[in-house]
Amino acid sequence: MLLSGTSTQYYGLIVAKSRSRSREGLQISWTTITYRSVLLVILVIAMLISFIAYLIAPQAVKGALETLSDYASQGLARLGIGENPKKNATIGPQQAHFTAIDGTVRVKKAANNSWQNADYSLPLEKGDVVQTGSEGMAKVVFADGTNYTVKQDSLIVVEDNSVNANQQTQVSVQVTTGTVDLSTSTFSQGSRSQVVVAGARASFSADTSAHVKNDPRADLHEIQVNKGSGEISRGNETVRLSDYEKVNFTNDSPTMAKTKVLGPPVLIGPANMAPIFSAGRVAMVQFSWSQVDKVAGYRLRVSRNPYFSSTVIDEKVATPELTAELSEGAYYWQVQSLDATGKESIDSEKNRFTVIPKGADSVTIALEVENFVQHGHVIEVRGKTEPNARVMVNGQEVPLISSDGTFQFLTAPLPTGENVVTVTAQNSKGGVNTKQKKVVIQ
Repeated sequence: MLLSGTSTQYYGLIVAKSRSRSREGLQISWTTITYRSVLLVILVIAMLISFIAYLIAPQAVKGALETLSDYASQGLARLGIGENPKKNATIGPQQAHFTAIDGTVRVKKAANNSWQNADYSLPLEKGDVVQTGSEGMAKVVFADGTNYTVKQDSLIVVEDNSVNANQQTQVSVQVTTGTVDLSTSTFSQGSRSQVVVAGARASFSADTSAHVKNDPRADLHEIQVNKGSGEISRGNETVRLSDYEKVNFTNDSPTMAKTKVLGPPVLIGPANMAPIFSAGRVAMVQFSWSQVDKVAGYRLRVSRNPYFSSTVIDEKVATPELTAELSEGAYYWQVQSLDATGKESIDSEKNRFTVIPKGADSVTIALEVENFVQHGHVIEVRGKTEPNARVMVNGQEVPLISSDGTFQFLTAPLPTGENVVTVTAQNSKGGVNTKQKKVVIQ
Protein backbone atom coordinates (compact mmCIF):
# COMPACT_ATOMS: atom_id res chain seq x y z
CA MET A 1 0.00 0.00 0.00
CA LEU A 2 1.47 3.34 -1.03
CA LEU A 3 0.47 6.59 0.69
CA SER A 4 1.46 10.02 -0.47
CA GLY A 5 1.97 12.85 2.08
CA THR A 6 0.93 15.52 -0.43
CA SER A 7 -2.11 13.76 -1.71
CA THR A 8 -5.55 15.18 -0.99
CA GLN A 9 -6.90 11.64 -0.91
CA TYR A 10 -6.49 8.57 1.26
CA TYR A 11 -7.07 4.95 0.40
CA GLY A 12 -9.17 2.30 1.97
CA LEU A 13 -8.58 -1.39 1.58
CA ILE A 14 -11.52 -3.46 0.56
CA VAL A 15 -11.35 -7.21 0.68
CA ALA A 16 -14.07 -9.12 -1.03
CA LYS A 17 -14.69 -12.54 -2.37
CA SER A 18 -14.55 -12.63 -6.13
CA ARG A 19 -17.57 -13.85 -7.89
CA SER A 20 -15.73 -14.15 -11.14
CA ARG A 21 -16.11 -17.53 -12.75
CA SER A 22 -12.67 -17.31 -14.25
CA ARG A 23 -10.86 -16.97 -10.95
CA GLU A 24 -11.74 -18.07 -7.43
CA GLY A 25 -10.29 -16.58 -4.22
CA LEU A 26 -9.90 -13.18 -2.65
CA GLN A 27 -9.86 -10.02 -4.71
CA ILE A 28 -8.21 -6.88 -3.31
CA SER A 29 -9.43 -3.54 -4.67
CA TRP A 30 -8.98 0.15 -3.75
CA THR A 31 -11.51 2.99 -3.53
CA THR A 32 -10.74 6.67 -3.20
CA ILE A 33 -12.44 8.84 -0.50
CA THR A 34 -11.76 12.63 -0.60
CA TYR A 35 -11.11 14.83 2.45
CA ARG A 36 -14.05 16.95 1.34
CA SER A 37 -16.43 14.02 1.82
CA VAL A 38 -15.04 13.33 5.30
CA LEU A 39 -15.33 16.99 6.29
CA LEU A 40 -18.92 17.15 5.04
CA VAL A 41 -19.84 14.09 7.13
CA ILE A 42 -18.16 15.61 10.21
CA LEU A 43 -19.93 18.91 9.59
CA VAL A 44 -23.33 17.24 9.32
CA ILE A 45 -22.73 15.31 12.55
CA ALA A 46 -21.56 18.49 14.36
CA MET A 47 -24.61 20.40 13.19
CA LEU A 48 -26.89 17.60 14.34
CA ILE A 49 -25.23 17.52 17.78
CA SER A 50 -25.41 21.33 18.05
CA PHE A 51 -29.10 21.34 17.15
CA ILE A 52 -29.91 18.72 19.79
CA ALA A 53 -27.82 20.59 22.38
CA TYR A 54 -29.62 23.87 21.55
CA LEU A 55 -32.99 22.21 22.10
CA ILE A 56 -31.82 20.94 25.50
CA ALA A 57 -29.92 24.04 26.74
CA PRO A 58 -30.34 27.04 24.40
CA GLN A 59 -28.75 29.63 26.72
CA ALA A 60 -25.62 27.56 27.30
CA VAL A 61 -25.16 26.97 23.58
CA LYS A 62 -25.69 30.65 22.82
CA GLY A 63 -23.09 31.66 25.39
CA ALA A 64 -20.61 29.12 24.05
CA LEU A 65 -21.08 30.37 20.48
CA GLU A 66 -20.53 33.97 21.58
CA THR A 67 -17.35 32.98 23.41
CA LEU A 68 -16.05 31.05 20.36
CA SER A 69 -16.88 34.01 18.13
CA ASP A 70 -15.01 36.34 20.48
CA TYR A 71 -11.95 34.08 20.51
CA ALA A 72 -12.05 33.80 16.74
CA SER A 73 -12.24 37.59 16.32
CA GLN A 74 -9.31 38.11 18.68
CA GLY A 75 -7.29 35.41 16.90
CA LEU A 76 -7.93 36.98 13.53
CA ALA A 77 -7.01 40.38 14.95
CA ARG A 78 -3.65 38.99 16.13
CA LEU A 79 -3.00 37.70 12.59
CA GLY A 80 -3.89 41.10 11.18
CA ILE A 81 -7.17 39.85 9.71
CA GLY A 82 -10.20 41.87 10.70
CA GLU A 83 -10.36 44.04 13.80
CA ASN A 84 -10.65 43.13 17.45
CA PRO A 85 -13.88 44.83 18.61
CA LYS A 86 -12.53 45.19 22.14
CA LYS A 87 -9.18 46.59 21.07
CA ASN A 88 -10.23 50.19 21.55
CA ALA A 89 -12.73 49.56 24.37
CA THR A 90 -12.24 51.55 27.54
CA ILE A 91 -11.60 49.16 30.40
CA GLY A 92 -11.00 49.93 34.07
CA PRO A 93 -11.92 52.92 36.26
CA GLN A 94 -14.30 55.45 34.73
CA GLN A 95 -15.22 59.06 35.45
CA ALA A 96 -18.60 60.46 36.46
CA HIS A 97 -19.62 64.03 35.61
CA PHE A 98 -21.90 66.77 36.92
CA THR A 99 -24.81 67.64 34.64
CA ALA A 100 -26.42 70.18 37.01
CA ILE A 101 -25.11 72.23 39.94
CA ASP A 102 -27.31 74.55 42.02
CA GLY A 103 -26.29 76.39 45.17
CA THR A 104 -23.45 75.15 47.36
CA VAL A 105 -21.91 71.89 46.13
CA ARG A 106 -18.42 70.77 47.18
CA VAL A 107 -16.13 67.92 46.18
CA LYS A 108 -13.28 66.26 48.07
CA LYS A 109 -11.04 64.26 45.77
CA ALA A 110 -9.73 60.92 46.99
CA ALA A 111 -6.16 62.07 46.35
CA ASN A 112 -6.28 64.97 48.87
CA ASN A 113 -8.15 66.10 51.98
CA SER A 114 -9.20 69.58 50.84
CA TRP A 115 -12.65 70.58 49.61
CA GLN A 116 -13.21 72.41 46.33
CA ASN A 117 -16.29 73.87 44.68
CA ALA A 118 -18.03 71.55 42.24
CA ASP A 119 -17.54 72.38 38.58
CA TYR A 120 -18.89 70.90 35.36
CA SER A 121 -15.34 70.25 34.16
CA LEU A 122 -14.40 68.42 37.39
CA PRO A 123 -14.58 64.61 36.92
CA LEU A 124 -15.63 62.32 39.75
CA GLU A 125 -13.64 59.15 40.40
CA LYS A 126 -13.55 56.26 42.85
CA GLY A 127 -13.19 57.53 46.42
CA ASP A 128 -14.39 61.07 45.68
CA VAL A 129 -16.90 62.69 48.06
CA VAL A 130 -19.75 65.03 47.00
CA GLN A 131 -21.45 67.29 49.55
CA THR A 132 -24.42 69.62 49.05
CA GLY A 133 -25.30 72.53 51.34
CA SER A 134 -28.65 73.56 52.77
CA GLU A 135 -29.42 75.28 49.47
CA GLY A 136 -27.49 72.99 47.17
CA MET A 137 -28.39 70.32 44.67
CA ALA A 138 -26.36 68.37 42.12
CA LYS A 139 -26.97 65.86 39.35
CA VAL A 140 -24.27 63.32 38.50
CA VAL A 141 -24.14 60.83 35.59
CA PHE A 142 -22.03 57.67 35.85
CA ALA A 143 -20.44 55.38 33.26
CA ASP A 144 -23.49 53.10 33.06
CA GLY A 145 -25.81 56.05 32.43
CA THR A 146 -27.23 56.04 35.97
CA ASN A 147 -28.33 59.55 36.92
CA TYR A 148 -28.08 60.62 40.58
CA THR A 149 -29.82 63.71 41.97
CA VAL A 150 -28.11 64.63 45.24
CA LYS A 151 -30.48 66.81 47.25
CA GLN A 152 -29.69 69.43 49.87
CA ASP A 153 -27.68 68.59 53.01
CA SER A 154 -26.43 65.32 51.56
CA LEU A 155 -23.08 63.57 51.34
CA ILE A 156 -22.24 60.69 49.00
CA VAL A 157 -19.06 58.70 48.29
CA VAL A 158 -18.20 57.11 44.94
CA GLU A 159 -17.30 53.50 45.84
CA ASP A 160 -16.94 52.07 42.33
CA ASN A 161 -17.28 53.25 38.75
CA SER A 162 -15.62 50.88 36.31
CA VAL A 163 -16.01 48.82 33.13
CA ASN A 164 -14.60 45.30 32.68
CA ALA A 165 -13.32 43.53 29.57
CA ASN A 166 -16.85 42.37 28.71
CA GLN A 167 -18.09 45.98 28.76
CA GLN A 168 -20.07 45.35 31.95
CA THR A 169 -20.34 48.41 34.18
CA GLN A 170 -19.89 48.37 37.95
CA VAL A 171 -21.27 51.42 39.78
CA SER A 172 -21.60 51.74 43.56
CA VAL A 173 -22.38 54.86 45.62
CA GLN A 174 -22.56 55.18 49.40
CA VAL A 175 -25.15 57.62 50.73
CA THR A 176 -23.55 58.68 54.00
CA THR A 177 -26.25 61.18 54.86
CA GLY A 178 -29.12 62.97 53.13
CA THR A 179 -31.39 62.14 50.22
CA VAL A 180 -30.67 60.88 46.72
CA ASP A 181 -32.97 60.17 43.78
CA LEU A 182 -31.55 57.95 41.05
CA SER A 183 -32.50 56.48 37.69
CA THR A 184 -30.61 53.61 36.08
CA SER A 185 -30.25 53.29 32.32
CA THR A 186 -30.53 50.29 30.01
CA PHE A 187 -27.20 48.66 30.87
CA SER A 188 -25.92 45.29 29.65
CA GLN A 189 -26.52 41.97 31.39
CA GLY A 190 -24.00 41.39 34.14
CA SER A 191 -23.65 45.09 34.92
CA ARG A 192 -24.30 46.31 38.45
CA SER A 193 -25.71 49.53 39.88
CA GLN A 194 -25.69 49.69 43.68
CA VAL A 195 -26.32 52.08 46.56
CA VAL A 196 -25.04 51.50 50.10
CA VAL A 197 -27.05 52.88 53.04
CA ALA A 198 -26.11 52.21 56.68
CA GLY A 199 -24.82 48.72 55.99
CA ALA A 200 -27.57 47.77 53.54
CA ARG A 201 -26.65 47.31 49.88
CA ALA A 202 -29.30 47.92 47.22
CA SER A 203 -28.82 46.50 43.70
CA PHE A 204 -31.08 48.03 41.07
CA SER A 205 -32.07 46.57 37.71
CA ALA A 206 -31.95 48.46 34.43
CA ASP A 207 -34.51 51.24 33.82
CA THR A 208 -35.29 51.66 37.52
CA SER A 209 -35.92 54.85 39.49
CA ALA A 210 -35.42 54.88 43.25
CA HIS A 211 -35.39 57.15 46.29
CA VAL A 212 -32.80 56.75 49.06
CA LYS A 213 -32.78 58.50 52.43
CA ASN A 214 -30.23 58.19 55.21
CA ASP A 215 -30.57 60.18 58.45
CA PRO A 216 -27.96 58.89 60.94
CA ARG A 217 -29.03 61.34 63.66
CA ALA A 218 -32.64 60.18 63.64
CA ASP A 219 -31.56 56.58 62.94
CA LEU A 220 -33.81 56.56 59.86
CA HIS A 221 -32.78 54.62 56.76
CA GLU A 222 -35.04 54.14 53.72
CA ILE A 223 -34.70 52.66 50.24
CA GLN A 224 -37.68 52.99 47.90
CA VAL A 225 -38.26 51.79 44.34
CA ASN A 226 -40.58 54.04 42.33
CA LYS A 227 -40.36 52.16 39.01
CA GLY A 228 -38.58 48.95 38.09
CA SER A 229 -37.08 46.61 40.67
CA GLY A 230 -34.33 46.33 43.24
CA GLU A 231 -32.85 43.88 45.70
CA ILE A 232 -31.75 45.06 49.16
CA SER A 233 -29.33 42.94 51.21
CA ARG A 234 -28.52 43.55 54.87
CA GLY A 235 -26.73 40.91 56.87
CA ASN A 236 -28.33 37.56 56.02
CA GLU A 237 -31.59 39.18 54.87
CA THR A 238 -32.52 40.00 51.27
CA VAL A 239 -35.70 41.85 50.27
CA ARG A 240 -36.87 42.43 46.70
CA LEU A 241 -38.78 45.61 45.80
CA SER A 242 -40.98 46.57 42.85
CA ASP A 243 -42.99 49.69 41.93
CA TYR A 244 -43.69 51.97 44.91
CA GLU A 245 -42.33 49.61 47.54
CA LYS A 246 -39.76 50.46 50.18
CA VAL A 247 -37.82 49.10 53.10
CA ASN A 248 -36.88 51.02 56.23
CA PHE A 249 -34.84 50.00 59.25
CA THR A 250 -32.90 51.26 62.24
CA ASN A 251 -29.40 50.28 63.25
CA ASP A 252 -30.68 47.95 65.98
CA SER A 253 -33.57 46.38 64.05
CA PRO A 254 -32.86 42.74 63.16
CA THR A 255 -34.93 42.88 59.95
CA MET A 256 -36.04 45.41 57.35
CA ALA A 257 -39.70 46.43 57.19
CA LYS A 258 -41.16 46.26 53.68
CA THR A 259 -44.21 48.41 52.90
CA LYS A 260 -46.24 49.62 49.93
CA VAL A 261 -46.05 53.40 49.53
CA LEU A 262 -48.23 56.04 47.91
CA GLY A 263 -47.22 57.23 44.47
CA PRO A 264 -47.11 60.89 43.39
CA PRO A 265 -49.31 62.31 40.63
CA VAL A 266 -48.17 63.18 37.11
CA LEU A 267 -47.90 66.91 36.41
CA ILE A 268 -50.07 68.20 33.57
CA GLY A 269 -49.83 71.98 33.48
CA PRO A 270 -48.01 74.29 33.32
CA ALA A 271 -45.76 72.12 31.18
CA ASN A 272 -42.04 72.04 31.79
CA MET A 273 -40.24 75.14 30.45
CA ALA A 274 -43.55 76.68 29.31
CA PRO A 275 -43.99 80.47 29.19
CA ILE A 276 -47.09 81.93 30.90
CA PHE A 277 -48.08 85.27 29.39
CA SER A 278 -49.87 87.89 31.45
CA ALA A 279 -51.61 91.14 30.55
CA GLY A 280 -49.88 92.91 33.44
CA ARG A 281 -47.24 92.16 36.03
CA VAL A 282 -49.17 89.19 37.44
CA ALA A 283 -50.82 86.17 35.87
CA MET A 284 -53.48 83.70 36.94
CA VAL A 285 -51.74 80.32 36.66
CA GLN A 286 -53.79 77.13 36.45
CA PHE A 287 -52.02 74.13 38.04
CA SER A 288 -53.32 70.65 37.24
CA TRP A 289 -52.10 67.09 37.74
CA SER A 290 -53.36 63.54 37.40
CA GLN A 291 -55.80 61.93 39.82
CA VAL A 292 -54.31 59.28 42.14
CA ASP A 293 -56.56 56.53 43.48
CA LYS A 294 -57.17 56.13 47.21
CA VAL A 295 -55.70 59.45 48.29
CA ALA A 296 -57.13 62.02 50.69
CA GLY A 297 -55.58 65.02 48.97
CA TYR A 298 -52.50 66.63 47.49
CA ARG A 299 -49.78 69.06 48.48
CA LEU A 300 -48.75 71.64 45.87
CA ARG A 301 -45.50 73.52 46.29
CA VAL A 302 -44.23 76.37 44.10
CA SER A 303 -40.78 77.87 44.56
CA ARG A 304 -38.41 80.36 42.97
CA ASN A 305 -35.52 77.90 43.29
CA PRO A 306 -35.14 74.26 42.17
CA TYR A 307 -34.38 72.92 45.66
CA PHE A 308 -37.55 74.38 47.28
CA SER A 309 -35.68 75.83 50.26
CA SER A 310 -38.35 78.54 50.27
CA THR A 311 -41.79 78.50 48.68
CA VAL A 312 -44.28 81.05 47.35
CA ILE A 313 -47.12 78.49 47.43
CA ASP A 314 -47.48 75.57 49.82
CA GLU A 315 -51.09 74.39 49.76
CA LYS A 316 -52.97 71.19 50.57
CA VAL A 317 -56.01 70.63 48.37
CA ALA A 318 -58.58 67.88 47.91
CA THR A 319 -58.78 68.04 44.10
CA PRO A 320 -56.02 67.74 41.46
CA GLU A 321 -56.01 71.43 40.53
CA LEU A 322 -55.37 74.90 41.90
CA THR A 323 -55.38 78.40 40.45
CA ALA A 324 -52.96 80.98 41.87
CA GLU A 325 -51.82 84.52 41.11
CA LEU A 326 -48.09 84.85 40.44
CA SER A 327 -45.90 87.79 39.53
CA GLU A 328 -43.33 87.97 36.74
CA GLY A 329 -40.39 85.55 36.88
CA ALA A 330 -39.32 81.91 36.79
CA TYR A 331 -40.90 79.24 39.05
CA TYR A 332 -40.61 75.54 39.88
CA TRP A 333 -43.54 73.38 40.99
CA GLN A 334 -44.18 69.84 42.22
CA VAL A 335 -46.99 67.88 43.89
CA GLN A 336 -47.21 65.11 46.50
CA SER A 337 -50.09 62.72 47.24
CA LEU A 338 -51.52 62.56 50.79
CA ASP A 339 -53.09 59.51 52.43
CA ALA A 340 -55.82 59.54 55.08
CA THR A 341 -53.29 60.05 57.88
CA GLY A 342 -51.66 63.00 56.10
CA LYS A 343 -48.57 61.03 55.16
CA GLU A 344 -46.93 62.35 52.00
CA SER A 345 -45.69 60.50 48.94
CA ILE A 346 -42.34 61.28 47.38
CA ASP A 347 -42.14 64.40 45.23
CA SER A 348 -43.48 64.29 41.71
CA GLU A 349 -41.35 65.36 38.79
CA LYS A 350 -40.38 69.01 38.97
CA ASN A 351 -41.56 71.38 36.23
CA ARG A 352 -40.33 74.88 35.55
CA PHE A 353 -42.30 77.74 33.97
CA THR A 354 -41.91 81.50 33.51
CA VAL A 355 -44.48 84.28 33.90
CA ILE A 356 -43.91 86.88 31.19
CA PRO A 357 -45.83 90.21 30.85
CA LYS A 358 -47.36 90.62 27.42
CA GLY A 359 -48.60 93.74 25.66
CA ALA A 360 -51.60 94.14 23.38
CA ASP A 361 -52.10 91.55 20.67
CA SER A 362 -51.22 94.19 18.07
CA VAL A 363 -47.73 94.58 19.56
CA THR A 364 -45.29 92.20 17.92
CA ILE A 365 -41.57 91.53 18.12
CA ALA A 366 -39.29 89.79 15.68
CA LEU A 367 -37.43 86.67 16.78
CA GLU A 368 -35.26 84.40 14.64
CA VAL A 369 -33.49 81.37 16.13
CA GLU A 370 -30.74 79.52 14.28
CA ASN A 371 -30.15 75.79 14.47
CA PHE A 372 -28.79 74.81 17.87
CA VAL A 373 -25.15 73.81 18.27
CA GLN A 374 -24.55 71.04 20.79
CA HIS A 375 -21.43 71.00 22.96
CA GLY A 376 -21.86 67.83 25.00
CA HIS A 377 -24.69 68.56 27.47
CA VAL A 378 -24.58 72.31 26.71
CA ILE A 379 -26.61 73.89 23.89
CA GLU A 380 -25.43 77.02 22.13
CA VAL A 381 -28.38 79.23 21.14
CA ARG A 382 -27.95 81.93 18.49
CA GLY A 383 -30.58 84.23 17.11
CA LYS A 384 -31.73 87.74 16.29
CA THR A 385 -34.44 90.03 17.65
CA GLU A 386 -35.03 93.77 18.03
CA PRO A 387 -32.25 95.95 19.44
CA ASN A 388 -32.70 96.64 23.18
CA ALA A 389 -35.10 93.69 23.51
CA ARG A 390 -35.01 91.23 26.40
CA VAL A 391 -34.29 87.58 25.60
CA MET A 392 -34.66 84.58 27.92
CA VAL A 393 -33.56 80.99 27.28
CA ASN A 394 -35.29 78.44 29.53
CA GLY A 395 -36.09 81.22 31.98
CA GLN A 396 -32.49 82.52 32.11
CA GLU A 397 -31.89 86.00 30.73
CA VAL A 398 -29.38 86.49 27.93
CA PRO A 399 -26.92 89.03 29.38
CA LEU A 400 -25.86 90.70 26.13
CA ILE A 401 -27.89 91.71 23.06
CA SER A 402 -25.86 93.32 20.23
CA SER A 403 -26.82 96.66 18.72
CA ASP A 404 -28.23 94.84 15.69
CA GLY A 405 -30.31 92.50 17.88
CA THR A 406 -28.15 89.38 17.50
CA PHE A 407 -27.49 87.28 20.58
CA GLN A 408 -25.62 84.17 21.67
CA PHE A 409 -26.20 82.10 24.80
CA LEU A 410 -24.93 78.84 26.32
CA THR A 411 -27.48 76.89 28.37
CA ALA A 412 -26.69 75.19 31.63
CA PRO A 413 -25.81 71.50 31.10
CA LEU A 414 -28.97 69.58 30.22
CA PRO A 415 -29.72 66.06 31.50
CA THR A 416 -29.49 63.01 29.27
CA GLY A 417 -32.61 62.41 27.19
CA GLU A 418 -35.16 64.67 25.49
CA ASN A 419 -35.16 68.35 26.52
CA VAL A 420 -37.12 71.41 25.43
CA VAL A 421 -35.28 74.70 24.89
CA THR A 422 -37.56 77.75 25.07
CA VAL A 423 -36.40 81.11 23.67
CA THR A 424 -38.54 84.16 24.51
CA ALA A 425 -38.01 87.75 23.30
CA GLN A 426 -39.81 90.76 24.82
CA ASN A 427 -39.65 94.47 24.04
CA SER A 428 -40.50 97.55 26.11
CA LYS A 429 -43.97 97.76 24.54
CA GLY A 430 -44.94 94.36 25.90
CA GLY A 431 -44.50 92.51 22.64
CA VAL A 432 -43.59 88.85 23.18
CA ASN A 433 -42.44 86.15 20.81
CA THR A 434 -41.55 82.59 21.86
CA LYS A 435 -39.96 79.70 20.01
CA GLN A 436 -39.40 76.16 21.32
CA LYS A 437 -37.24 73.34 20.01
CA LYS A 438 -36.60 69.82 21.27
CA VAL A 439 -33.08 68.53 21.67
CA VAL A 440 -31.89 65.04 22.62
CA ILE A 441 -28.84 64.71 24.83
CA GLN A 442 -27.10 61.32 24.63
